[in-house]
Amino acid sequence: MCVFSGVFLAREELPDSDPEDTSEELTEVVCLESDLQDGQMMEVEVGRHSVLLTRSEGRYSAIGNQCTHYGAPLSEGVISGNTVRCPWHGACFNVQTGDLEEYPGMDCLPCHKVQTRKDGHVTLKQEKRVKSMGAAVAGVTHTVLLLGGGAASLICAETLRQEGFGGRILLVTRDDLLPYDKTRLSKVMNVENDSILLRRMEFFHQHDIEVWLRKEALSVDTDRKTVTFDDGSVQRYDQLLISTGCRAKGLDVPGMKLDNVRMLETPEDARQIHTSCLGCNVVLVGTSFVGMEVASYLIDKASSVTVISSSELPYQNTLGREIGKVTMKMLSENNVKFYMNDNVTEVKGVDGKVKEVVLKSGKVIPADVLIVGIGIKPNSEFLLDSKIPMDSKHFVTVDKYMRTNISSVYCGGDLATFPLAMAKNRLVNIGHWQMAQAHGRIAALNMLDKPTELSSVPYYWTVLLGKTIRYAGYGEGYTDIVMKGAFEDRKFLALYIKNDEVIAAASLNYDPAVSAVAERFVAGKVITKKEAEYAKHVLFFFIISIFG
Repeated sequence: MCVFSGVFLAREELPDSDPEDTSEELTEVVCLESDLQDGQMMEVEVGRHSVLLTRSEGRYSAIGNQCTHYGAPLSEGVISGNTVRCPWHGACFNVQTGDLEEYPGMDCLPCHKVQTRKDGHVTLKQEKRVKSMGAAVAGVTHTVLLLGGGAASLICAETLRQEGFGGRILLVTRDDLLPYDKTRLSKVMNVENDSILLRRMEFFHQHDIEVWLRKEALSVDTDRKTVTFDDGSVQRYDQLLISTGCRAKGLDVPGMKLDNVRMLETPEDARQIHTSCLGCNVVLVGTSFVGMEVASYLIDKASSVTVISSSELPYQNTLGREIGKVTMKMLSENNVKFYMNDNVTEVKGVDGKVKEVVLKSGKVIPADVLIVGIGIKPNSEFLLDSKIPMDSKHFVTVDKYMRTNISSVYCGGDLATFPLAMAKNRLVNIGHWQMAQAHGRIAALNMLDKPTELSSVPYYWTVLLGKTIRYAGYGEGYTDIVMKGAFEDRKFLALYIKNDEVIAAASLNYDPAVSAVAERFVAGKVITKKEAEYAKHVLFFFIISIFG
């Protein structure tokens, strides 16, 4: 039988765990030894705590069962070797140590030592394992300057301290808020700042990470290794990470300066959109992931929601026509109106406020609020006079180590164009949270002369009406889709095919299929079109992810 004995730690306690802690031990019978075979996992309850028990090559391991990202049960995810992948958003953890191995999670999991007794019982004893982080060391003047307050900069700073860097770390952002979870802005728009902070100021103080808020870079001199800021100050660096991200692109039409024309960039923008749209006629331009999430959020708050797009369907160039149709149907059933293959030509107002939106087709749509979500522009103007290379769209080009062609200068996050390993090192720009976090870690390791290549598989998600569409891989240029389930049932797995191989997967109500496919991609193993067509059930992807 399997017996659990151990101390359990809440996630928020992990960074500050006391090695002398003497919390109460728990011992309970949780299963028979025969209940768990190699390559399997199960959730066990010990006291009030959920624990993930796994077995690999005859060895038992136990870690916390709740993903440190949004609390998903890892027991419903995918296990491959010594890694378990979250079923919701793809975060990965080592089942033997609890260490975080892939984002978007931020923290590691509590880990418990397992012993097999001679009488056949398996005993799990608490073994504290916290990802330790250092602080600045007196006399070390080496300075790492991080431009931008997003995921890449934060993870870079944390990784540097985790790896023993004792120099100065300076994170500078034009935001007035510490690094926060930007993915939530379009999903929970009436959000309080405190609820989305990734780390609190005490964390930065504890680990000697300096944060400068409301400060914007104006220029970079890579010869002198200095950055000039909008307040006139100049900061020298030894190594530089540029992760200033992107901003929303505006419409170039008359009337854009009227009141109640909104774009979503900050928590304050999100709150203003929420407040201004209550009981009003809302027109939303653009059918991006963010745009569709905002439309979904406003359904039960606005008087009416109308979406305008120059494309035929939402997500047409990313998730494809069928998922675009499903999205339109889901929202249309909730009274969202769509005007597709059309463009805004003018915004008309009365008393300085939005009143009507005029379309190229001649249609005129009543509007109290206009929300624009038609794309992004890189925040790279301050680099135009520098030697740092940019592509034709002014994104910064880096190699697989996140290095620019300038010594000691790195770039990550939405601003970076980088070689994607799973796409045969094709240069891509992927503006998603998990990839930005991975960029920050890779940049930090290479700053420390620990050569590490970017190998993460893109994984992202979008939420509509409480349902989550998950996506892994890189599907640009796909020529075919193999379907499992049915679009009309809103329960499906779409496998995107190029050159007779699966290059991406998207799902709705089909967990943990996308996580299983992501594990196959990470392992560098091909899923052929024939395999995809042969698969009759999601369990097939467990088999190919582990044994394929």
